[in-house]
Amino acid sequence: MDTNFPLNSPSKPKPKISASRRLFLKTKLLKKAMTMLENEKQARIADKQRILDERHPTLQLSGLSMQDLQNLCKEIHQKIDKVDEERYDIASKVAINEKEIQNLSQKVFELKGKMKRPNLRKVRVSAGAMLGALLGAKVKESVDFKANLKTVKKEEEKKEEVTDWRKNVDAMSGMEGRKKLFDAAQ
Repeated sequence: MDTNFPLNSPSKPKPKISASRRLFLKTKLLKKAMTMLENEKQARIADKQRILDERHPTLQLSGLSMQDLQNLCKEIHQKIDKVDEERYDIASKVAINEKEIQNLSQKVFELKGKMKRPNLRKVRVSAGAMLGALLGAKVKESVDFKANLKTVKKEEEKKEEVTDWRKNVDAMSGMEGRKKLFDAAQ
């Protein structure tokens, strides 16, 4: 008998750390991750503020002559044009990337095989050809399917005579029509 495996061995191996220790470690990891996330958010906000301060210094308009103010306006206008050009370029790159992503996702979708199935065309196949396709060359004799079918005789349905409904309405209107219906019921 093998001594490595006891008779009543559980199906799962026993974990090396206890459940309470595992829970404690999970909570520590989550707390650390939350503080790291918060620090990252603060760093992003600080970077954003620093970049804005670098790109847009506060304007000192007091004590400037009319010519200096006009030059400042022209300079600001040139910067606005440059930023608009960059924004347009980035927007066009994003549009191109989105189209490429859409095309690639369509190709992946087609490769998975979950495509829309085309409409199937009806094909007329005889019974012998169908059996030959299904069973191959095993069937040599022709099978008479019509011999095994039951024959059903159709009874001719009695057709009611079609009459003008307006005459019927006129005949049944008033007390006379009600009397006819009463007499017919008895």
